[in-house]
Amino acid sequence: MFHWLKNRRREKLLAESYPAEWAVYLRTNVPYASYLATDQLGRLKDNLRIFVAEKEWVGCGGLEVTDEMRVTIAALACLLVLEIHPTYHYDRIKSVLIYPGVFRRPEPRLSWRGGIFESPALMGEAWHRSPIVLSWKAVLAGVKDPHDGNNVVFHEFAHHLDGIDGDVDGTPPLESREQYRTWDRVFEQEYHRLVKAAKAGEPSLLDYYGAENEAEFFAVATECFFECGWQLQDEHPDLYDILRGFYRQDTAAWPHEPGGWRRRMPS
Repeated sequence: MFHWLKNRRREKLLAESYPAEWAVYLRTNVPYASYLATDQLGRLKDNLRIFVAEKEWVGCGGLEVTDEMRVTIAALACLLVLEIHPTYHYDRIKSVLIYPGVFRRPEPRLSWRGGIFESPALMGEAWHRSPIVLSWKAVLAGVKDPHDGNNVVFHEFAHHLDGIDGDVDGTPPLESREQYRTWDRVFEQEYHRLVKAAKAGEPSLLDYYGAENEAEFFAVATECFFECGWQLQDEHPDLYDILRGFYRQDTAAWPHEPGGWRRRMPS
């Protein structure tokens, strides 16, 4: 009965006209949408409408949440799962919290030495089975240059996908034992390749932050897959293939800028 009512509400929602101003937000803030085929774009619009309607949107730090924020974040999130059952993957998300800029976790904690530990400044965070927290300033920065490999929405929603099976360990839920075996082999190889590059200060297509742990590697690789798929396919073909197998999208075929993005270098 619950699923029937949910599906009925969704059917009623999608029967309504698509808001004209939402099309402007999509065109302005989600450049990747222009790369999609007509049927894909239609499904993206449907999915983001459901996402916007079914999640609680909370403005933090004095921010008033607008439709532009909802549509932009929902569209980017739904792009990740466009071909992999969007309602299943995001049903666990109940709310999205948005700060105007960088933020810190609301509750300071005691350190093991007895002092107060305050969290570092954050641009985004995904809590396990809890809210996705984002900086609106970081969201806009991520789409300003759609090919620089930095997109906080892709990053945090990749963490959510990673944790659906209960463990945030760099391996999202896959469909077969063979896919898991291939994923484990390629993922371990590519993760250690980035760790080695980060330690040696070598140029890298992937952000060094991915060398922190396997979970961050998956999130960073996801950003690269959707923002610079053609370069990822060229420089890390095995990694590209397992991500294409999971997301079921061929982002290397999307339009791109000649020359691609700048390589990561040590600071």
